[in-house]
Amino acid sequence: MSGAGRPAPAPLLPVLYEDNHLLAVVKPPGMLSQADETGEPDMVTLLKEDLKMRYDKPGNVYVGLVHRLDRPVGGAMLFAKTSKAASRLSESVRSRSFDKLYLAVAHGAPAALSGRLKHYLRKDAARNVVTVHDKPVPDAKEAILDYTVIARKGPYALIAVRLLTGRSHQIRAQLAAVGCPLVYDRKYGAPPVQGEQDIALWSTSVGVAHPVSKEWLTIVAQPPAAEPWTRFEEEDFAAALALPGREGRESR
Repeated sequence: MSGAGRPAPAPLLPVLYEDNHLLAVVKPPGMLSQADETGEPDMVTLLKEDLKMRYDKPGNVYVGLVHRLDRPVGGAMLFAKTSKAASRLSESVRSRSFDKLYLAVAHGAPAALSGRLKHYLRKDAARNVVTVHDKPVPDAKEAILDYTVIARKGPYALIAVRLLTGRSHQIRAQLAAVGCPLVYDRKYGAPPVQGEQDIALWSTSVGVAHPVSKEWLTIVAQPPAAEPWTRFEEEDFAAALALPGREGRESR
């Protein structure tokens, strides 16, 4: 607890949800999900510092990484505050009962307004890029996603994506493979656009059964108020969030 009469410090990142078991925050684009050999800032380390500061905790603080977001991707990210919660949430991820909804702004849209993409992705770690294959190839992993085209504005399309697998660069590579690279994503073939910034991919919601109460929990983060997101309306974002998620599919 903070000292008497002293307000608790503000969190280092926007908090979307927090209880004794879970912490959900907005990950900034460009930050690592967890530490690597570069020593650059990462979410797990930052959140440990945040919890120590806000709750005046001595010693080590537990923060469990449940799922990852690629470095250029921002938005909703869920962490465990206890090892039990981490174990149960990790099982939800493995059993594909962890719902992940992304919004992407792409150059163009797939021919079908909604559908499922299934490819096999092979990562070239040296170049930090994945190649997309229609059939299994050595060292490639199956990648599956469902998509819905929400709106079109000029050459851009707002696309809602639900991941059924969690592969590195999955959405970026699979949409590019069907002719719809994400805005600003030059690595996967996007044309140059004036004022380039973070790639137009955002983790807009995560949903999972709470590890203790078992009640379904949906955590939402709105896309940033910046190009190219501002081309679309609040109603478009609401329509994406209204799409049936994993909870809806399991209850039918």
